Amino acid sequence: MAEQSTVARPYAKAAFEYARDHQALDAWSQALAMAGASVKDRQVAGLLGSPKLSSDQKVELLAEMLADNADDAFKRFLTTLADQRRLTTLDAIANQFEHLRAEHEQRIDVTVVSAYKLDSKQKTKLANALKKRLNREISITTQVDKSLIGGVILRAGDTVIDGSVRGRLNRLSEALTA
Repeated sequence: MAEQSTVARPYAKAAFEYARDHQALDAWSQALAMAGASVKDRQVAGLLGSPKLSSDQKVELLAEMLADNADDAFKRFLTTLADQRRLTTLDAIANQFEHLRAEHEQRIDVTVVSAYKLDSKQKTKLANALKKRLNREISITTQVDKSLIGGVILRAGDTVIDGSVRGRLNRLSEALTA
């Protein structure tokens, strides 16, 4: 998987820069998400990998699937990918495009895992505290994991903050056995 993300990086960067410069981030984001999801389909992946279809036929197939979401610039992007035999990396390109977009818009998705369901007041308080600390717009997704006993685990990008009772007990156990 690391190889695919390495291959996808320059394409995602080029797509992002084009979309940003042409005020088309939403359109490209949507088109890339749809294209990325379509290449995960087993039948579509088989067609895109087929040596019987030309690059133009593969691009036309994807463009038909995307319908109104593929403008001329996006079709040219698909043609470039097809010519380089990189259509199968569209999902990785879409993921990296979204990462670049989030950085540009200074927003971050945060996953909050708690022992009990958080109410809207707690979510708002947590979002405001994280916004202040991370200096970004925050989008919170919550999950419940009863095995935490209490507290929360926050995942924001590569950062993980474990404030759960289970995590504290594990750290205490490690300290006592060291």
